Amino acid sequence: MEPALAESWEVSDDGLVYTFHLRRGVKWQKTANFTPTREFNADDVLFTFERQWKADHPYHRVNQPSYEYFESMGMPSLLDRIEKIDDYTVRFVLKQPEAPFLANLGMDFASIFSAEYAARMMAAGTPEKVDFEPVGTGPFQLVAFQKDAVIRYRAHPDYWRGRAKIDDLVFAITVDPSVRYQKLKSGECHIMAYPNPADIPAMKADPELVVMEQEGLNIGYLAFNTEKKPFDDVRVRRALAMAVNKQAIIDVVFQGYARVAKNPIPPTMWSYHEDIQDYPYDPDAARKLLAEAGFPNGLRTDLWAMPVQRPYNPNARRMAELIQADWKAIGVEAEIVSFEWGEYLKRSKNGEHQTLLLGWTGDNGDPDNFLHVLLGCDAAKDGTNRARWCHPEFDALVVEAKRTTDIAKRTELYRKAQEVFKREAPWITIAHSIVFMPMRKEVQGYVMDPLGGHAFYPVDLVAR
Repeated sequence: MEPALAESWEVSDDGLVYTFHLRRGVKWQKTANFTPTREFNADDVLFTFERQWKADHPYHRVNQPSYEYFESMGMPSLLDRIEKIDDYTVRFVLKQPEAPFLANLGMDFASIFSAEYAARMMAAGTPEKVDFEPVGTGPFQLVAFQKDAVIRYRAHPDYWRGRAKIDDLVFAITVDPSVRYQKLKSGECHIMAYPNPADIPAMKADPELVVMEQEGLNIGYLAFNTEKKPFDDVRVRRALAMAVNKQAIIDVVFQGYARVAKNPIPPTMWSYHEDIQDYPYDPDAARKLLAEAGFPNGLRTDLWAMPVQRPYNPNARRMAELIQADWKAIGVEAEIVSFEWGEYLKRSKNGEHQTLLLGWTGDNGDPDNFLHVLLGCDAAKDGTNRARWCHPEFDALVVEAKRTTDIAKRTELYRKAQEVFKREAPWITIAHSIVFMPMRKEVQGYVMDPLGGHAFYPVDLVAR
């Protein structure tokens, strides 16, 4: 956690009041339809949070049917009030202590919007431009966006830290990893995200490339929709978990560049429960448990596979095929289903699936960002909990862990929560992957972000 738009802050002894002192002299970006008349101030902070929080806010429903992150972290019930003390001081008052509150404010959902720009667009009858043609205070400003094709940025000349070293930043959206690799080799692009694991050895051998790597703060999983039969029965969930050969998935899908997952949080995260025993790969025991649950002849289900590539799942279709074959061996017939990515997320958020493949890369390094955001009861209501699993014992543990700042106590509570999770098996935990970032050697200053983001502000291109 480091200062940015907030230069400093204080937290009251009871953990209920956070007072932020805002940075002066921060200039908003200019666009063709907006020239700011003032710098960033407290009004922008209030606008950003009240838009998400208050149903009667004029921007509450503009472009957004819901505020998934804001709601899944319980912000609506956590916040008591937000006060503007003066132009450069804001006070957040909470209803109860929240240990990850500061870490959560470093996430994307808390990115600050310009209240002046919002008012200008509302008056012009084009409020949607606040999201689709956004302005910010960061080092790069949006120039153009073409869905599924390209995103173009240029350096913000008045960025408060100083102008970036590169003038233009282009995200060339290329779905096929083989095509991305060819673009990297030819020099058409400089950095490549989400390489095919099978290409890593060749990339490392290429004298024109550098391949950075680190253990990912991630989890790839299969979620059971516990609101639908037969997945409301823990015996069925355990049986299907025991039927999956996870090591084979690591070998085939990840080419060995991952470790088998047994917990819902990665082993690099504090409070990880090393002593948890995973369900063994045991098809015979799986058949027996399935029969005990009332399915001696097996069952039928869908199996949703992501249409996109992510570090925690580089080939969801292939993973689904392996799981399909494993389940078939115990009499479970699975139909593989997929949709366009936006539709996939929308439909699964609404609970249309029976089982699905998904995953997560941590946003802030706090276990709450996995255990509460992905598995808590608040998240079951708003859809980030794709298992739609609201377990009172688990939820009580993770909520209690949010209420104390004592790391030893939080660790104890999160370890207990992981035990409940493993016992109840709302997911099949599959993999924690190694994350690779190949780039051309002329790229200087790039640092991998353990949270999966990309920081291009310090990056430069050096002629070779």
